[in-house]
Amino acid sequence: MTYPIYVYGHPVLRRMTEEIKRDHPGLDAFITDMFETMYQSDGLGLAAPQIGKSLRLFVIDGEPLAKEHPEMKGFKKTFINPQVTERKGEIVPMNEGCLSLPGIHEEVDRESELRIQYYDQDWNFHDEVYKGYHARVMLHEYDHLDGVLFTDRLSPLRRRLIKGKLNDISRGKFEADYRTVLPTGR
Repeated sequence: MTYPIYVYGHPVLRRMTEEIKRDHPGLDAFITDMFETMYQSDGLGLAAPQIGKSLRLFVIDGEPLAKEHPEMKGFKKTFINPQVTERKGEIVPMNEGCLSLPGIHEEVDRESELRIQYYDQDWNFHDEVYKGYHARVMLHEYDHLDGVLFTDRLSPLRRRLIKGKLNDISRGKFEADYRTVLPTGR
């Protein structure tokens, strides 16, 4: 099953998410649906708030970027209750986009390395360090779990310059090749 993507302005995108309990009903099917939704929307990662669920969960599949970023080949993971315990390294600017912000791409500064603790889909605990593009994608998705969008990381001037585009998204004035939910719920 594919879910619609919740877009800018919807309150679920600004909420702190709740931890998932091990006995969460239908979790495996939900994770499968998240991957299916991500693929259908041509995404690289997807966080639960982007499909209207305020849960600490995101999925990533880096395969579509394997030609440009060979380190992403075969990188497909589920992150349950993740906690970034360390951010370090060089601050690197890179262009980012987001399924919840259709049509907006901006250069975002992020740390080049992180340490993250999480559970996988089988509830195995992981404490891992990632660098480069892995770290960037994880930090982008992780932000969603704390109610942060990549536009929040832009300079005040850049945010002012794209304010009209953001308002258009919240009013439904955008194009996307996937189903969406506006702040009004339609």
